[in-house]
Amino acid sequence: MAWWLWAIGLATAASMTTNPFALLLLVAVATVVVVARRSDQPWARSFRLYVGMAMVIVVLRVVFRLAFGGGYAGAVLLDLPTVPLPDWVAGVTLFGPVTRESLLAGLYDGLRLGTIVVCVGAANALANPKRLLRSVPPALYEIGTALVVAVTVLPQFVDSARRVRAAQGLRAGETGRVGRLRRFLVPVLEDALERSLALAAGMDARGYGRSAGLSPARRRLTGGLMLVGLCGICVGVYAVLDRTAPRYLAVPMLVVGAATAVGGLLSAGRRVERSRYRPDPWRWPELAVAGSGVITALLAWWVSRHQVPLAFPDLSTFPQVSAVSLLGALVALGGGLCAPPPTTPYAVQVPARQEVAA
Repeated sequence: MAWWLWAIGLATAASMTTNPFALLLLVAVATVVVVARRSDQPWARSFRLYVGMAMVIVVLRVVFRLAFGGGYAGAVLLDLPTVPLPDWVAGVTLFGPVTRESLLAGLYDGLRLGTIVVCVGAANALANPKRLLRSVPPALYEIGTALVVAVTVLPQFVDSARRVRAAQGLRAGETGRVGRLRRFLVPVLEDALERSLALAAGMDARGYGRSAGLSPARRRLTGGLMLVGLCGICVGVYAVLDRTAPRYLAVPMLVVGAATAVGGLLSAGRRVERSRYRPDPWRWPELAVAGSGVITALLAWWVSRHQVPLAFPDLSTFPQVSAVSLLGALVALGGGLCAPPPTTPYAVQVPARQEVAA
């Protein structure tokens, strides 16, 4: 849970800026922490795949700017012919002059989305997704099981690809690219799906999804609390975002809705019987990791509110990084390195050879 809070803090900070240097700082922090603190488990090997996905996102975002026109005036780098489109797609242009500002806009947007993907990949590489199910509230065990199965698909895909590649390296087969891809892709997808289904079956066999009897009155009470809480949260969020709404519908309604939803979760959690084996205690490393993510997100929010030209730099000027953004990256790096290095359960310490006197 601490690693996920840390990664969500970094992703939140990335969503509040388009400054490429600030985003690259967050990517560097996530990479350094993953390299220093990841274990040898299968889910720890999926970080490269997330980085590759982030690079593809950046490239596709720039390509879309080239294909559908930038819409930004400035220095023309490439004058492509404009393809005429029918009237029912008014406002969309295909190709046309490519300016430096349009390329930078696509690069900044793609880099922001790619940084968020890298932060999520860091959480997957650092935290065991199955252990997250222990921290899920009892009332959300169905959602927690589905999320854990969904989150483990990509790490299991990476592990399946490694094992299938090693197995096919020992066998002879088709040498063409199409045949080799078919021999590789089908076993990998089948193995990843079977392991995800096996995980769901194992959770069901260990008691996830089982509940005690619930009276109709308790069921109506729980459903009513959840419905009222959800409505209160929706009204409160809308009032917070809409400045023209009455203020008593903003924060007070949001607090009342959240409190009602928590009451509904507690009421629904009583019907779930689930044992816990060796609960994970929260010590100072966990608090430092989670707190650093929260502080990084708060510092990025402060920069986006009080230093807007630095958080969202103009496309015609060279972007600069503020001291607060550097402080946020250092806090995230220091908090991530506060976690102890992963232990190798099969490491055996060999005693030093002692000299025997003649």
